[in-house]
Amino acid sequence: MNATETSGWKSFWNRGRWWKAIVAVVAYLALYQLAGFGIAVVAGDQVETGNLLATPASVFFGLGAGLVVGAVVLVGFAASVGWLRPLFSRQPVAGRWWMWIFVVLLVIPIVLRFAGIDYDSYGTGVVVTMLFTGLFIGFTEELLYRGIVVKILRNAGHRELSVAALSSLFFALSHSINIFAGQPAITVALTVVFTFGFGMMMYLVMRATGNIVWAMLIHAITDPTTILASGALDASTGAAHSPILDLATPFNIIFVIAGVIVLFFIRGKAEPVADGLTRR
Repeated sequence: MNATETSGWKSFWNRGRWWKAIVAVVAYLALYQLAGFGIAVVAGDQVETGNLLATPASVFFGLGAGLVVGAVVLVGFAASVGWLRPLFSRQPVAGRWWMWIFVVLLVIPIVLRFAGIDYDSYGTGVVVTMLFTGLFIGFTEELLYRGIVVKILRNAGHRELSVAALSSLFFALSHSINIFAGQPAITVALTVVFTFGFGMMMYLVMRATGNIVWAMLIHAITDPTTILASGALDASTGAAHSPILDLATPFNIIFVIAGVIVLFFIRGKAEPVADGLTRR
């Protein structure tokens, strides 16, 4: 790729437009699905379709391997447009003290799930592989939605209220593709609703801490503990019978309600500058 083409590529993405966020999400999801098909061809016999958590290999090839490919794709894209440094730098819009309330709220169900998971029913290998996979879940989803999508929306001149709402909406709607994997429509619908609330919480974590890395880490712990607690992917409320796990279940609803309420309190705007970075 010559210098002119490189400049044109960077310029296209640095000129923020809301629809470019949709293009980025759709392109990523398409590549992710394509990677999944390829992995199924190469290592499909390793995946226990009836019970993804049956073996470490099933967890990795059924969930983790595609995310590894996704991480490489997203890092490559961010590097190609010169966004790696700004995406991992301090947030251009300062957080507010009240945002820390939701950071604490996110940690509570994580602790409850860690305490209530029936580890003996999985085995050490499955648990470790699931936690390892969680690192890629947190990294890829946060890099895409709270990183790339948020940056595109900020470059487009949107205020933080719109940035938070739209990035969370795109994050939620992306989970609707699970219906093509055979999940019941009601499960998919509930997942979309709950992930909107969770997306808002992740945005608040990023704003409160000032860095996307903390959102990645909390997300990286939330998903695998939720999956291990419920025994399934994208379970709407979990299938927990442990009293401890039952205490974690209401937080899904709390996050949705909180996500809607905080929309009335989010303020600020990151001003775009010529090089595609942002400033307050």
